[in-house]
Amino acid sequence: MPVDSHCHLNYPGLVEDQAGVIARARQAGVSAMLAISTRSSEWDDVIRIAEDTTDIWASVGVHPHEADSEDIEKTQLVAATRHPRVVGIGETGLDYYYDKSDRDRQRESFRRHIAAARETGLPVIVHTRDAEADTLEIMADELGKGAYPAVIHCFTASADFGRKMLDLGFYISLSGIVTFKNAVDLAEFAKEIPEDRLLVETDAPFLAPVPKRGKTCEPAFVTHTAAFLAEKRGVSYEELDRTTGANFYRLFAKARP
Repeated sequence: MPVDSHCHLNYPGLVEDQAGVIARARQAGVSAMLAISTRSSEWDDVIRIAEDTTDIWASVGVHPHEADSEDIEKTQLVAATRHPRVVGIGETGLDYYYDKSDRDRQRESFRRHIAAARETGLPVIVHTRDAEADTLEIMADELGKGAYPAVIHCFTASADFGRKMLDLGFYISLSGIVTFKNAVDLAEFAKEIPEDRLLVETDAPFLAPVPKRGKTCEPAFVTHTAAFLAEKRGVSYEELDRTTGANFYRLFAKARP
């Protein structure tokens, strides 16, 4: 049964029928979901969703788009992770495509999230867009200060960057983008990812996979991404689900199935 390792259940498009979205995911066979926050004002929302059920978990973090408006401190992140339903830190990272926040502030915020991950042992959930060099430099430099777990979520970067992340010991999560016709290089790289380092996600309500492309994405749609990846990697759907589910619980070790 697949796990949606990254979704935004409190976002417009899902929140209006949140109970229905969750029910449809369960009906599709999704065994767990990780509700991701992107600003501190969302932390209570995602934690409340996770508190209401046993198969949904939460993260706390500040997206790079919000780095200018939210000067988040490591101590705030660490304190928020004490909630029993919080199993990850993020999403955080660097976004030089939209550049909605000053790049220095993005980098500083990113390092604070990593420091919180190092202190708590919870994985940092990394967003990176058009920022491969700086993302790699920061993540490698922070490893020099002590180990921490991490996943590159909604991976769309180059294969070279992906291999370097894997060499550093991190996980890679693939979204519905991998099913798009123009994502040939990404689909090829997907075959390289070691089976013990692969996760699947929707990033719902965004990026609905084929054959749902163009619709509001829901956690239930992670089954389509999983089926696509199973075929690409030459394994059964059941085997890919077992593997990616086990990887989720290994990485997000605070979560319990």
